[in-house]
This record gives sequence, C-alpha cells and structure tokens, in this order.
Amino acid sequence: MNTAVSLPLDLPELRHEASGGSLVRRTILPSGVRILSERMPGAQSATIGYWVAVGSRDELDSAAATPVTPALPSRFGSTHFLEHLLFKGTPTRSALDIAVAFDAVGGEHNAATGKEYTCYYAKVRDQDLPMAIDVIADMLTSSLLDADEFETERGVILEELAEASDDPSDVAGERFFEAVLGEHPLGRPVGGSPESIRAVTRDAVWQHYRENYRPHDLVITAAGAVDHDALVARVVAALRSAGWNLDVEAAPVARRASIETPVQRGSALTVVQRPNEQASLIVGTAGFVASDERRSALSVLGSVFGGGMSSRLFQEIRERRGLAYSVYSFAPSYSDAGLFGMNAGCTPARVGEVAELMVDQLQLLADGGITDDELRRAHGQLSGSAALALEDSDTRMSRLGRAEITQGEFVDLDEALRRLDQVTTDDVRDLARIIAGRPLSISAVGAIGEGAFDSLGALSVAGAS
Repeated sequence: MNTAVSLPLDLPELRHEASGGSLVRRTILPSGVRILSERMPGAQSATIGYWVAVGSRDELDSAAATPVTPALPSRFGSTHFLEHLLFKGTPTRSALDIAVAFDAVGGEHNAATGKEYTCYYAKVRDQDLPMAIDVIADMLTSSLLDADEFETERGVILEELAEASDDPSDVAGERFFEAVLGEHPLGRPVGGSPESIRAVTRDAVWQHYRENYRPHDLVITAAGAVDHDALVARVVAALRSAGWNLDVEAAPVARRASIETPVQRGSALTVVQRPNEQASLIVGTAGFVASDERRSALSVLGSVFGGGMSSRLFQEIRERRGLAYSVYSFAPSYSDAGLFGMNAGCTPARVGEVAELMVDQLQLLADGGITDDELRRAHGQLSGSAALALEDSDTRMSRLGRAEITQGEFVDLDEALRRLDQVTTDDVRDLARIIAGRPLSISAVGAIGEGAFDSLGALSVAGAS
C-alpha cells in the first residue's frame, strides 16, 4: 500500500509509484528550481503550473525612511497586480502573442492569486506542452511591467474589485476573514482593496516582482501526458533562454513555518447594509492549520455537518424549515492559521433565526458527536469525490503544487483513504468541541434590521458596520 511521501528540500531526485498507476517524480535543479510531474496513464493532455510561494499575506506595508534605508512604498495589492501584468508582454512576446499562442491550439491559460502562493497555469494537448512551458516561462521571468500597461491594468483591477463588491457573498466572505483573523496578514483581501490598488506604484510592484520571482522561489508542476525528463529539459532550456542563470547554486526557498499562530479576533459582528432581496450570512471562528494531523477528521466533520444535501445544516435549515436555498460549511487552512465557517443565503428578516440555528447545530455536534452511519456516509462521499476529482489533470497539478509548497509531503489517493479510515466518531466530536468553544464571529450583507442577532447574546456587540 502506498504511503505519504516526504518531500525534503535537500533531495535532488525523487520517484514514487502512486495509486492508479501514475508516476510522480521531482527534480531540484542546482539553482533551486523545483520541477514535479505526475504521469497519468492514458492521458492525452497535460496541465502545467508555475508557482511562487508568495501571496497577498506577503505584501509589505509602507515604511518611513530611516538614516540607513530609503522610504518603502506600500506593496499592498502587488500580488494581484502581477497576476495581471505577467500576461501583458515580454521583450519577445506581446500580450496578443501570449493570448494567440494558447487560443491557436485550443488551450486554456490563466493565473490564480492566493493568500500564500500565486500560480500561472495552462492546459493543452500533450503535443502543445512544449509551447506552454516556453510561453509561461517567458511571462514569469521576463515581464516588462510596462508603465502604460500598468495604468491600464490598474483600471481593469478596479473594475474587477467593483464587480466583486457588487456580489454580496464575496463581500461577506472578505469581511468574515477580517472578523475572524483581525490584523493577521491572512485577514487582508487577496485582490487588494480599491484604496491599495489606487495607491500602489509601478516601482513597488516591480520591486515585489524582482524580490520574489527568482529561481529558488520557483516550483513547476505538471500532470497528465508528461514525460518527466523531457519536461525538465524543456524547462531548463526555456529558463535559460529567458536569461535566468541556472548555474548559480542555491537551496530552494524554505517552506513557511507550520506553527499555529494565535489570532486576535477582529470583530464579533460585521453587518454591511445593502438593499438586496437576499442576505449573505457567514458564522464561524478560527480553524486549523494546513499541516494539522486532524485534517482528515476535519474533512469528515465538514462532510457530516455542511458538506452536501444530506448534511445536518442542509437538512435542518433548508429541508426542514425552508429558510435558505444554499447552506454549507467550509474550512480553509493556511500555514499558521485557519477558519471554520457556516454560510447561508436567506431572507434578510430571517438572518438572526438562521444564524441561531447554525450555532445550535454546531453545539449539538459538539455535545453528541456523529453517528456510525454518518461516519460511513462521510467516508463514502469524501472517497468518491476525491477519486472523481483526480480524473482531471488540473486537480493533480494543483495537488503537486500544494504538496511541495505547503505540506512538504505528497499524499496519493490510497494514503488519503487510509487516513479517512482511521477517523473515529470520537475524533469528530473532539474537533467539534474545540470549534464550538471558540469565540464566534458573524458577517452579514443585506438589508439587516437592527438587533437581528440579539438572540445570540454576546455575539451582538457595539460597533457593527
């Protein structure tokens, strides 16, 4: 049976026969570039991602000049800016050239900014993978960050943020992170704020780019119809062609310390008044770090509590009472902090009732745990969804990236299922007790009446905005 595979940063070559007949390999170049692949039997396409372990949490605030250092402009919003700007041209490719390269072969290409990493990725037929390697390598290493394009993209990003601001669920989500995590950098919005995007300068973004997009920061992952040796050779050629010196030896950048950091709750209650027909509601608290050994138990808890149509939240709030169309729980985790939340959309006049039901259901879970039948059902749901997701090379490419950047270990399907098998009803009850014992926060967007959450007592505090 397969087991978890450790990914030490001082091991140049690694090879692992994973479940389902796939082959996972990793090569670390002397320059610190890490290249991982997973060959999927029968695949005729491939997904490739170029990752840097830098996200919105890593942006620096402004600092005044000192006798020995110049003033430091704020870099808030830089990560999101780079996600846009790296598609805008290099010395050898215009923005149109980059777009045409993928459109001409029916490929997909995009980027994703997270709180702890950024990924530039593409999915193409196997025969077009060399092109994707070359184009993304050129984008990542040689972006011009043209001043005119910078100002154009400033407007584009502001429009993107305005669109998100019109979505009450997005607003509730951003405010929930702020409410639970307070001043922690993970509490900041991934895309920046309109104020930070208007304020950040091209020089600040350029400095952020040059300091964080270097060989020893780079992780490249590919999955699908991939030959690892050919992938490594093409990546090396592409990076050298772009001007990177791969002969200078350097250790890969160290992974983030995976130690839970105490967070000071930002607020108990945040209400954003909007004249919407439906209110967006999130109730939750601090969660668990990504490396927590209880994450399999947390997955089971999430499945039973708010992970599907048979979950407790769905059955109680939608099926029995008809108070919401969408209702679920979620538990994002990061290197040193995490969250646990319960989300619903409901009539503004019923937000207090729905929030109270959420809290009551969480307390019932903490008091009584789950049944053996619920445990079996959760195991089946999680096992099936994991297996189905791995039919897609995108999922496998992302799994490699997260394994290398965040977890430091590769967990294939067999090992993931083995860990699920070890979860007991007591494990889930113990986690629920921890969650229920932490201070809760509410984030709500809509036409919320004054005193809507008074029934929750201590959660209703002065200062709701």
